[in-house]
Amino acid sequence: MRQENIRNIAIIAHVDHGKTTLVDQMLKATDAFRENQQVQERVLDSNDQERERGITILAKNISIEYKKTKINVIDTPGHADFGGEVERVLKMADGALLLVDAAEGPMPQTRFVLRHAIDAGLAIMMVVNKIDRDGARPEEVVNDALDLMMDLGASDEQLEFTMEHVVFASAVNGYARLAPDDDNKDMLPLLDMIVEGLPAPEVNTEEPLAMQCVTIDHSDYVGRIGIGRVYSGTVHTGDKILVVKNDGSRAMGQVKQLFTFDYLGRKETSEVAAGDIGAVVGIDSTDIGDVYTDPEDPVELEPIEIDPPTLSIIFEPSSSPLVGREGDIVGGRQLKERLMSEAENNVTMHIEELPDKTGIEVSGRGILHLSVLMETMRREGFEFQVGRPRVLFKKDAQGHKVEPVEQAVVECPGEYSGKVIEVFG
Repeated sequence: MRQENIRNIAIIAHVDHGKTTLVDQMLKATDAFRENQQVQERVLDSNDQERERGITILAKNISIEYKKTKINVIDTPGHADFGGEVERVLKMADGALLLVDAAEGPMPQTRFVLRHAIDAGLAIMMVVNKIDRDGARPEEVVNDALDLMMDLGASDEQLEFTMEHVVFASAVNGYARLAPDDDNKDMLPLLDMIVEGLPAPEVNTEEPLAMQCVTIDHSDYVGRIGIGRVYSGTVHTGDKILVVKNDGSRAMGQVKQLFTFDYLGRKETSEVAAGDIGAVVGIDSTDIGDVYTDPEDPVELEPIEIDPPTLSIIFEPSSSPLVGREGDIVGGRQLKERLMSEAENNVTMHIEELPDKTGIEVSGRGILHLSVLMETMRREGFEFQVGRPRVLFKKDAQGHKVEPVEQAVVECPGEYSGKVIEVFG
């Protein structure tokens, strides 16, 4: 059966194509804010660095209510360094909004995130944003995006669905339209198409419980909080559940509290039914990929694979003669405690102490991924020194040593192409 009163959608886009602004407007259109409430722009980018850099770093969940339908919106990062977030959260969605700039069209990171959505088999609806920009070419951009979907191996059904579900928008001005030249002034055509066009979750509430943890939150009071989607059955507060790890090991746990997403916050509830997204408190040391299921009749789900890190950096206490000028937390013990707490919350990083105890090796998906952590710690008052980044190699199935490869796209006039290739070389 389909849970017709729920839609689970992910929003995917290249950096700076207006994804978080679009979510702001969807929240406003569904009266998420009080009339007199002062709301900052890009309300989903709550982290200081997200606001300064203009990028989304952490995947976030919100929900909005429209036409008696709960729409769970998953805001995903667009930068490849945070791909670990993207791959996982797409497992919670049934459909995706592909957001493309009306002037720039699909960009490299559109390709990166879209490939994951296509591989996950999601129904993809296209939103061509910034149609008010100088140089906007909305119809051409629709064709470019469809071409990209074909290149990435989209099925005929996915392509056909996308062609029939296109919305033209200016998120900054708060309107969405079914044609670039009509005169609608609100976001309702977008919300209507989400409710009427994107699929409702296919679930079975009578089957045994199956819920998979795809995101970890952390609270100083209750420890780790597992966030994920309920695929079948219903989970209740107080339930004793079986926790199946990615490696197949099993443990018992008890649900102490349950939350669902309610606009920008969470709302405590006594149960979360199949098709909805919830947060579970009480499962000690829960991890990404954990399956919460019925101990009497366990359900197996596909394990979640997280792309391995590609770079590592050594963090050490500062040995500078000017130590203490930049920050007031300078001890090696405090540095170790802070990084080990990061390991608890950030499953996309590998963090371990060096055998000789002189420093902590932190491995991540790229320079941006690691620099965000450094800047966060600097703002918290830590002073430390870091070594030179080291590229991490791994062995393929044949035992050959392979290194991570990044695709780079440089747009430049033809006469400069030789110099660009030289610089890359």
